[in-house]
Amino acid sequence: MLLWIKAFHIVSVVCWFAGLFYLPRLFVYHSMSEDAVSRERFCTMERKLYRGIMGPAMIATLIFGIWLIALVPGYMSQGWMHAKLTLVILLIGYHHVCGAQVKRFARGENGRSHVFYRWFNEIPVLILLAVVILVVVKPF
Repeated sequence: MLLWIKAFHIVSVVCWFAGLFYLPRLFVYHSMSEDAVSRERFCTMERKLYRGIMGPAMIATLIFGIWLIALVPGYMSQGWMHAKLTLVILLIGYHHVCGAQVKRFARGENGRSHVFYRWFNEIPVLILLAVVILVVVKPF
């Protein structure tokens, strides 16, 4: 049973990160768009990605992750897990910042350039790198 839960946790994480990588890229293109048709299309894409894929994937990731911790409570005594959970909390915050930005774009209130979103897009990459190293290497 543990391996099934772990597999579903990994699949959920992959789906969540796919959205976390793609949504800020949509923000880059949306901020560069100049016509109303393009802006409306990006609003639709962003909303569907955030609500239809990212939200459910985040919830599934958290459910399966909590389930794993419940099945293997020894994880909580390890330092790498505390560091990983700290990064997961930061990632949840990033997810919600993305959601707020989706709403700002929908209201036509974006005040940032495509350059900002190109840098903003790198945050989940750094978090993923750190989480994978923590889980695989277990440095502490």
